[in-house]
Amino acid sequence: MSANTTTNSTNKRVAKAAGIVMGAILLSRILGFVRERAIAEVFGRTWETDVFFAAFALPDLMYQLLVGGALSSAFIPVFTQYLANDDEKQAWYVASTFINLTVVLLLVFMVLGSIFTPILAPLVGVGFVGEQRELLILLMRITFPAVFFTAISGLAMGVLNSYQSFTRPAMGPLVYNASQITGAYLLGPSLGVKGMAIGTIFGSIGSFLLQFPEVLKRAAKHYRFVIDFRHPGVRKMARLMLPAIIGLSIAQINLIVAQNLASLLDTGSIVALRLANRLINFPLGVFAMGISTAIFPTLTRMSARGETSEFKRTFSFGLRVVLYITIPSAIGMAALRVPIVRLLFESGEFTAADTQATAFALLFYSFGLFAQAALQILTRIFHSLYDTVTPVKVGLSTVVINLILSLILLKGTNLGHGGLALSFSITSFLNMAIYLVILRKRLGSIDGRRIATTFVKAFGASMVMGVVAYQTAAFLGGQVDLARGMGRLIQTMGGILAGAVTYLVLSFLFKMEEVLFVWNMIKERFTSKKRKTGDA
Repeated sequence: MSANTTTNSTNKRVAKAAGIVMGAILLSRILGFVRERAIAEVFGRTWETDVFFAAFALPDLMYQLLVGGALSSAFIPVFTQYLANDDEKQAWYVASTFINLTVVLLLVFMVLGSIFTPILAPLVGVGFVGEQRELLILLMRITFPAVFFTAISGLAMGVLNSYQSFTRPAMGPLVYNASQITGAYLLGPSLGVKGMAIGTIFGSIGSFLLQFPEVLKRAAKHYRFVIDFRHPGVRKMARLMLPAIIGLSIAQINLIVAQNLASLLDTGSIVALRLANRLINFPLGVFAMGISTAIFPTLTRMSARGETSEFKRTFSFGLRVVLYITIPSAIGMAALRVPIVRLLFESGEFTAADTQATAFALLFYSFGLFAQAALQILTRIFHSLYDTVTPVKVGLSTVVINLILSLILLKGTNLGHGGLALSFSITSFLNMAIYLVILRKRLGSIDGRRIATTFVKAFGASMVMGVVAYQTAAFLGGQVDLARGMGRLIQTMGGILAGAVTYLVLSFLFKMEEVLFVWNMIKERFTSKKRKTGDA
């Protein structure tokens, strides 16, 4: 079989998996926007919502430590390696130790976290005092059980992804977001933000229960109640896991730094940063996370089998597709930041001034969107190569850089919370650049010319797209009533549609491989459906 045939087969397999993941994540992100709108509409941009978001900093960090660190860097590579070698019994012996130990540690964390919450509270909201601090402590205690179920839901996701099963894990966040929305609208009016926290607990439980039956089916034959630290597979996990837990939680640590500094600024700064970050996380989560999740087991198998050339081509393919999608997303969000925020959040307690504050943060977050997206792929590359030390070294240096930049921009400029968003974006750029340099030295070649070509073409087309989208939105804004939801929808969607058509046309004119690949995949999908219909 030729290299091109193998590459096309791999790309199609990755694309199919990515399509499943991205479709479910897209629905989840849409529900995520409904959730954020519910928070804005019911609670507004107040000190209570600042405290609510701060209370979730530690649970989010714990999720990153387990799912982003331990699972992606240690569990999935080792578990997948055993499966790739057709040794399912040993795979589940190692997995049993990992799962049992993780559950025990999570229970300990939940109990101790609830007891020592007053000591932990200043770590996420140093500027909160009096009534604010009391509410922060209460909300943190309510949400600690959610950490447990969210984390074991992540464990289930790791197992199923290793078996190339992506549908149920990708649907888990749908249940989680739906429960939060229900908590906001049904419990919020009577319980305040505490109702939202209760909805979060039920959402985390529902996400786990959705995946548990399929995991149980996979584990029925081989799962054991055992913790064996002497097994070589368990030891390998430990070696990979400890540095990765630090390395892959860097982005979350940087967000906590920004949040802590924002608690010293004007009321509502944390909410503005949170909502802007959620908007950035839409393309980041749907596309970058979807592709990296789908591509990771494939890369791990190639690494385990020593298929170096195919490994490089698959990595290049994933990174180029991510850049092709997220560069126009970044520029489009910067161009349409005010219409987007106004459409999604300006209602009820969320005012026009809140829209401007959130759009200001979104402008600076958007600068680093495609760098953050690239990091989703790049960190997985190191983990598939069983290297978790390098991401730690790079990550720790960027934490320091982010803190220094944040302090400089806060004291030396009038950007306020926008400076914190800009610092995060600059740090993401530096992080991405360092990873690429290291990979270039290690692999000898990373298909850099094709990656650079995609970047230049995507950036050029996106700049034209951004101008078209901005001018279209400005024109439509003068033709409709922006005080009404339909007027806002016409302005925003008109700008997005004009920008998307412009980018698509320029992609074909520039003969970009990525859009041609997507187009061919769509044609192949319809052709295969017609064949099946004809055969029937």
